[in-house]
Amino acid sequence: MINDIISDMLTRIRNANLAKHQIVQVPSTKMTRNIVKVLKEEGFIYHSEEIIENPKKYLLISLKYKGKDKIPVITELKRVSKPGLRVYANHKELPKVLGGIGIAIISTSEGIMTDRNARQSGLGGEVLCYIW
Repeated sequence: MINDIISDMLTRIRNANLAKHQIVQVPSTKMTRNIVKVLKEEGFIYHSEEIIENPKKYLLISLKYKGKDKIPVITELKRVSKPGLRVYANHKELPKVLGGIGIAIISTSEGIMTDRNARQSGLGGEVLCYIW
């Protein structure tokens, strides 16, 4: 039983990146699907596909690499808000990751989005993770 599905997903992606795997399999939930959608929109991953094997659902994520040396596009993934310590920020206090180079994924009342989109929409929420 996994208590923190977001940390589990980020760890699986981090480990697959370090091992230079092309695809990684993570459990599919509404939260993980939305986070993967944001990662795809921001250009951190190529593609994702949902696989249904009764009764379990999985997401297959195609990771992105640069050049012949297979340098990962995702340098670091960091979980911010944890089940034991939730981190919230209003739209004025939303963090800029590495001066705007990275993204913070925010859970808002309008759904999961990047810090940039949340700032433009004037929404605050729970700061889930940083990715750069």
